[in-house]
Amino acid sequence: MKKLIALLLALVMVIGLAACGGSTTTETKASAATEAPTQAEAPAETEAAGNTTDLPRDETLYFAGQQWGTVNDYNPMSANSNNAMVIAQGDASRVLVYETLYMWNPLDAKMYPLLADGDPVWNDNRTEITVKIKADAKWNDGTPVTAKDVAATYHAHVDYNSSTGAEMKSYIADVVAQDDSTVVFKLTTDDSGEAVNPVLAERYLPMLYIMQENYLKTVADRNNNDAEAIKMDKMDDLVTSGPYKKYFDNDQNVVLIRDDNYWGQADSMWGKLPVPKYISHPIFKDNAAATTAFQNGDIDVAQIFITDLQKLWLEQDLPVSTYVDEAPYQLCMTMPTLFFNTEVEGLDQVAVRKAIAMAVDYDQVISSAMSGQSPTFADVPRSVMNPTDAEQAMVDQDALKEYQWSNADVEGAKKLLDDAGIVDTDGDGIREYNGKNLSYKAECPTGWSDWNATLEIVAAAGKNIGINIETYFPEAANYSTDYSTGNFEITMQSGPGTSVANPYMRCRFFMSSDYNDLEVNFSGNFGHYQNDRVDEILAAIPHETDDAKLKDYYTELSKIMLEDCPCVPLMYRPQVFHEVNESVWTNYPQKDDGTNVPPMDCTDGYGVAALYNLELIDG
Repeated sequence: MKKLIALLLALVMVIGLAACGGSTTTETKASAATEAPTQAEAPAETEAAGNTTDLPRDETLYFAGQQWGTVNDYNPMSANSNNAMVIAQGDASRVLVYETLYMWNPLDAKMYPLLADGDPVWNDNRTEITVKIKADAKWNDGTPVTAKDVAATYHAHVDYNSSTGAEMKSYIADVVAQDDSTVVFKLTTDDSGEAVNPVLAERYLPMLYIMQENYLKTVADRNNNDAEAIKMDKMDDLVTSGPYKKYFDNDQNVVLIRDDNYWGQADSMWGKLPVPKYISHPIFKDNAAATTAFQNGDIDVAQIFITDLQKLWLEQDLPVSTYVDEAPYQLCMTMPTLFFNTEVEGLDQVAVRKAIAMAVDYDQVISSAMSGQSPTFADVPRSVMNPTDAEQAMVDQDALKEYQWSNADVEGAKKLLDDAGIVDTDGDGIREYNGKNLSYKAECPTGWSDWNATLEIVAAAGKNIGINIETYFPEAANYSTDYSTGNFEITMQSGPGTSVANPYMRCRFFMSSDYNDLEVNFSGNFGHYQNDRVDEILAAIPHETDDAKLKDYYTELSKIMLEDCPCVPLMYRPQVFHEVNESVWTNYPQKDDGTNVPPMDCTDGYGVAALYNLELIDG
């Protein structure tokens, strides 16, 4: 019904976060200076102002919510490209310009070949992965993509010590081209000859942008092989293999143009070109401005958290669509989580942590802070898994029922504290432990309004059970320093979403003691929780291939998290918000449409397949 309304409205009119938090605000990334575009780079009509209205509307797909500030570079080895539409190399990498060997699809938890030809092949002892390269794959200069390019990409990252290379070499010892079409990933092994971590090695197959060997030599030569200079090279003469290439960027807009010679139109891949000729991302001041443009139909695809999103079509009759017609509207794949500092007196007690967790009104978090854009924990009971069908199949929810608690179980929380002897002895309304009031600060960044609202609900839960929790909303930089150095009592963080390495990486994020000795820790387990059994399971999972055994492991990890409460998932949340305005374009991915294309903003992992299905609203 909503889709039909959208289509009918669009025929008579053209309507003129990943925000981390906030109904119409987000952390705006700082702009950085960049060289002005040359005459050749800019469309003739827009060289002065970068005015997006000069692009043909029926050939341009407009985005919002991903690019904040001016592009710094086009270099995948850079530490600060600030180039969201081109450089977004993650668990489901953005593959508009650079491409990966595989594309991740969270709907079925599978990798789909892109530059690769067929599935990756493991050797018997899981120390090597062999990948074939598609014969049709070409660079945009017309030369073939080969196994040598894959090997050169690995060695560039490692030799120049990029952040990707520094991490990757811990799990992949070498990448070797056996011939032009065959590349072998040789995993890092321990003294016994066993791979250190096959799961984290495999993660790079759908993550790593493949770069051209000859172009890497050009970059090295012009920077005299200086690693730091190479990592700072703008690479704005980039050679890539993707369906789009650089067209124009300034402080107002980033525009990509389709490469009509793109190899992916071969029958071995998509069999056609993506539909939009241009990809344009205007640079907005903040989410409020981006939201207004989206409502006006000037933006087609938005990665924005919009409070009460459903009102756009239910009350304003806008041709706005989401992946799911009903609440929660989005495909939720991450779990913003409350972390307790287990080295703080009182919070080192399981009873205190669990009592706070039990008392929280999660339904209120979801209905107010998230405006319904999350399943409830009644719908998807809490575990280490996100709500996707693929992950839920990997845990035994029946076995976890006895460890779950009901929503806002204030009386149960009070009894837990009473039974532990943690009571209010002086009548001030606050319980004491070792003679000290249980009084803590719960923090997240200022301006992340949905997170701010969530912590206010947590604070209210504390008051209901005799624990004083005060909210603290510092600037984002101070917040990051606090959680990464352990200088907090209670903090809120969002961990890994969906990938070939999840839910394993999420379990590490929740409870792994591997991070406990780090002076600066951005990786997880920020409260320094220690559990030897957790560490045993996390060490075993990467080497286990039996699905039943893996299910047992993840069920046990869920049980431990629910029993000890070192951290508590507060809600489910989209990995990327995916809202579309169908004033101009239609046929976006929707649940149960039979395409198996995930709502990943038409750009990330297998979500890029959406670009090949789009249709103009009038055509």
